[in-house]
Amino acid sequence: MLAAELDPLVRRLMVLDPGVDTAGHAQRALTSALPYLWESGWQPADLVHVVRRRTSGRGARLIAAVIGAEASASGAAERAPGAWAAQLEGGAPGSATSVAGWWRAERVDAAGAWRDVLRVLGVVRELPPLEVLLTPPSSWTSGRRTAPVDVEGADPKMLARIRALLAKAESTDFPEEAEALSAKAQSLMARHTIDAAVLGQRSGAAATSVLARRMHLEEPHVEAKAAVVQAVGSANGVRVVLHPAFGLATLVGAADDLDLVELLVTSLLVQAGRAMTVAAGTGGARARSTAYRRGFLYSFAQRIGERLESAREQATAEATTIYGTDLVPVLAERERAVEAAVSELFPHLRRRGGRTVDPAGWHAGRRAADDAELGASRRSLTGGR
Repeated sequence: MLAAELDPLVRRLMVLDPGVDTAGHAQRALTSALPYLWESGWQPADLVHVVRRRTSGRGARLIAAVIGAEASASGAAERAPGAWAAQLEGGAPGSATSVAGWWRAERVDAAGAWRDVLRVLGVVRELPPLEVLLTPPSSWTSGRRTAPVDVEGADPKMLARIRALLAKAESTDFPEEAEALSAKAQSLMARHTIDAAVLGQRSGAAATSVLARRMHLEEPHVEAKAAVVQAVGSANGVRVVLHPAFGLATLVGAADDLDLVELLVTSLLVQAGRAMTVAAGTGGARARSTAYRRGFLYSFAQRIGERLESAREQATAEATTIYGTDLVPVLAERERAVEAAVSELFPHLRRRGGRTVDPAGWHAGRRAADDAELGASRRSLTGGR
């Protein structure tokens, strides 16, 4: 809503209820929108994310409080499958379980609180359906949740080691140390991906299980950041579908591949952000412009994609010497399974057109991508996809 539309409503609500939702009307209005959203493909984390994008962090904490209260009242916390329950447990910080409680915790004036309530209500009532990636609450069984039978992703211990390595690589001020840490992380990733695919096939495991998962992209330059996600996903057998209006990227692929792509994307965006900060400090006003930064990220994404494609070819060649002819059909089966899942989820998928970008930013982004830590001379993340 525009300020001109909000202000008269806020003034009226201030007169009727200066204590902010003392009778729970706003709470019920927000709660009543949730079942439709869950049935329409939205998940708790998606909703908190889009409310934050379209309102504020305070608005995100408001809808998180409402979601938490609804989950508690409906028994969702006990009945939800693992992925949904994890989102409920990892909601926005705070202990508020009502609109009134949220207002008291935020310590904002009543007019500001009512303005937030109206904005959040406007957002949740206008959201269109998304693809249904997780079973919605209406299809959950009654009673307490049993241990979920989730598709296995990358080994948790291996992921923990990779996260630790990448965190050190992103924080160190010494390029040689960052390169060594990143190369080690990528070696672990490549070995896991190839071994999991081939050994799973040899053991007579079921056909490749393909999952779809959403990644949340924050402003600024969401679409340019999505290009980085697209580049990493493409080089790793993961298809990426963007919902630019919501800052959502849907990743479709094998569970272990999804885990690894998320890790590498996070690291590369940190590296790109650092490189842009350096460029802004040395490139003058132009290097701080929106057009420059957007061009930087698009170019960074393109060059990263090229490097990852090259690394994939090298990893495939190395793996072929170990596994021989077993490798090709296994990777081909994974690719077919992913394509089938994308076609089912997105039957009307279309490609977006190219973007006009700042040339200087483009060239700077390409140089930064050349400098990014991929360990391309050793085993790469791509794992021969």
